[in-house]
Amino acid sequence: MKQAITHTKEKVVWITGASSGIGKAMAFEWARLGYKVVVSARRKELLEKIALEIRHSGGEVLVVPVDIMEEASIEDAVQRIISAWGRLDITVANAGFGVFGSIAKLTAKDWDRQLRGNVTGLALTVKYALPHLKQNRGRIGLLGSVGAYLPNPNVGAYGASKAAVHSIGLTLQVELKGTGVTCTTIHPGFVESEIARIDNEGLWHPERSDPRPSKLMWPTDKAAKVIVKAIIKRKRTYIFTTHGRVFVWLQRWFPSLVRTIVAKGPKPE
Repeated sequence: MKQAITHTKEKVVWITGASSGIGKAMAFEWARLGYKVVVSARRKELLEKIALEIRHSGGEVLVVPVDIMEEASIEDAVQRIISAWGRLDITVANAGFGVFGSIAKLTAKDWDRQLRGNVTGLALTVKYALPHLKQNRGRIGLLGSVGAYLPNPNVGAYGASKAAVHSIGLTLQVELKGTGVTCTTIHPGFVESEIARIDNEGLWHPERSDPRPSKLMWPTDKAAKVIVKAIIKRKRTYIFTTHGRVFVWLQRWFPSLVRTIVAKGPKPE
């Protein structure tokens, strides 16, 4: 007997951090491919605008606000998805932010906020989605960073959080063996985002300049396409942007050169 084919229109993708940047671009890309999309973030008004665009394009979308700093909010979001659409096939734990400052200056509050958002929030997103993903041989996407492999002056807390994401991905790839669920950890290089304009308290400063090299920056729609493709193909770890791959390779074989390059790089304001 031939196995029934599940059409993408029946598959549900949940994206956290979907109100801007890569998360927003991924929402449009998954919808373009025919998936039912759940967009989550704290800023409901931005999510509603994204949902309106997706619906105008003929897609199906559900707005579910979530705060990844609060476990109850994450658990409630999953229950709302299941109540509305009855299933969950793909979870992309994309929500995150950066805390800035040298190791010598970061406070305990800074570290707690960075790790609670980028590590604990991500892990709990996976935890509450997993029972439903296991029912459908689903997929998990974790958003890390090339910074997981590199020295990160003035963003050491962020780099540490993304190294933890890399470790969580490796662990899930073992823990999920035999369940049918796969985990893809994505490590982007420089991609357009608001990260440099958000301070250590989570406040947005539109006037701030981005210290990252503009010539190396990928547009979000281009990044979204390669991320979605990697998750669909169930890749384990995916590093992208050419410069990102080059730096990771150099760090492995020529770490002293990377330290020199990074030390001379631009400093955040």
